[in-house]
Order: sequence, then C-alpha cells, then structure tokens
Amino acid sequence: MEFLLAIVPPLEAAARYVAQGAAGGGITDTGVKYLAAGLAMGIGAMVPAWAIGNLVGRAMDALGRNPEALPGIQVNMILGLAFAEAIGIYALVVAVMIGFVF
Repeated sequence: MEFLLAIVPPLEAAARYVAQGAAGGGITDTGVKYLAAGLAMGIGAMVPAWAIGNLVGRAMDALGRNPEALPGIQVNMILGLAFAEAIGIYALVVAVMIGFVF
C-alpha cells in the first residue's frame, strides 16, 4: 500500500506532462523527471518495507524458539529496523531532489 501511495502522485504528474508533450512531438524533460522521481520513491519504499517485514518475522520466530534471548534479539531487531527505515528516508530525499531540484 505504501508503494502505491508513494508512486501515484509523481506518476500522475508525469503522465500529464507526457500527454502534453506528446502533442508537441514526444516526452518532455519534465515528464522524465517526474517518472524518475516516482520510480525512485516506489522502489525506495518497497524494499525497506519488505526488509522490515522480513526482519520482524524472523525475530518473532527466534523469540518463539528461545524466549530467554529477548534482550539480544530485541536490540538487534530495533537497530535493523532503524537502518531499513533510513534507506526509505534516503529514497524520499532522492525523489524530492529529482522532482524539485534537478
């Protein structure tokens, strides 16, 4: 769901620019820029979401097998979640930079 929410607005803007540029002879630079921003944010949101789900699922499996290892597993899981979330934030920054700066 996050993937769809992240990619729909830039792709909608890109489709508008492509449609306007198609009458004039093809895709414009602005359309390509918005397509790139949408793809960067879409892929950048999908991969960390998969990583977070995988990490939490494996931590729960490990805790189910060995409940006494809670402190070690919990600390490592929280660190992994923070690193995975940081990658999603970096993707957001890159998408915003592509959309507004370049």
